[in-house]
Amino acid sequence: MKHFIGLDVSVKETAVCIVDETGKICREVKVHSHPDDLLAVVKDPSWNIERVGLEAGPLSQWLFEGLASAGLPVICIETRHVKAFLKAQPNKTDRNDARGIAQMMRVNLYRPVHVKTLTSQKRRALLTARKLLQGKAIAIENDIRGLLRNFGLKVGVVGTVKFDERIRELVEGMPDLEDLIGPLLSARNKLRAEFARLHKKVLASAEEDATCKRLMTIPGVGAVTALAYTATIDIPQRFRSSKAVGPILGLTPKLNESGESKRVGRISLCGDGMMRTLLYEAAQTLLTRVTKWSWLRAWAMNVAKRRGMRKAIVALARRLAVIMHRMWLDGAGFRWTREATAPTI
Repeated sequence: MKHFIGLDVSVKETAVCIVDETGKICREVKVHSHPDDLLAVVKDPSWNIERVGLEAGPLSQWLFEGLASAGLPVICIETRHVKAFLKAQPNKTDRNDARGIAQMMRVNLYRPVHVKTLTSQKRRALLTARKLLQGKAIAIENDIRGLLRNFGLKVGVVGTVKFDERIRELVEGMPDLEDLIGPLLSARNKLRAEFARLHKKVLASAEEDATCKRLMTIPGVGAVTALAYTATIDIPQRFRSSKAVGPILGLTPKLNESGESKRVGRISLCGDGMMRTLLYEAAQTLLTRVTKWSWLRAWAMNVAKRRGMRKAIVALARRLAVIMHRMWLDGAGFRWTREATAPTI
């Protein structure tokens, strides 16, 4: 008899539920959230395991790798589908959630989530750390501006390099303010230094990767965007067509249809928010800063004339995602003229 396993993962413990093909609960237990502890439960020879399901989350990649390397048919399932399925339960507990996931495995009612390779996970961690340091440094700079404004000291427009010099110039001769602002500037400078170090690492990683270098031939696409794209897509062959990349990144409009009503809303905003933001910035750069003519920029400008600049940037971001995927598969560089382009994507 086949058995199906549901795992409800939390930081400390994981609820395990094993059901047979008739839906009968065979075993329920809680163990530490570690692959070895889970394997001690599910690797019993008496279980004929057909599928093991766990919800996508912070620990899911680590646990997935541990279980998959042991030869288990483990599946990482989409969070929204799990929530929709478990919503019918009146009481939400770890035990009930594990039961629900096990039943999802049994009736084959789930949507699998791609678990990224170790290389893509490391690239994603690098980009996340870089963005975190940048955000913290900008937050401290804004707080310093706000503190000085209370005393009538206006920082004005100043770049990153001259920011420290400008602040010390404003508080010169004010010992009390110097004592307050000094530690903030030290923290800000440390964050900026570490951000620069990680940024150099991003540039080096993109320069060493042939796919990233190819994607960077697209106007507006830099090292950060190219590296983030390869880390997000991970394996381009997992998409049936290049057009499928747009919906995955949340760059296509939502549709709400019921009876005679049919509404096309804003973009869905599903998927990776960082990648979506970087594509939007690349599209904005291509439209507003790149001066060299290309068929892609001409197409986006025509959209802007009909629908407005904001919608044109979103449309261009989606098309960039599609073009980058096709270039990755074909191994070709960016084609500036329409006549030299490949068949319509």
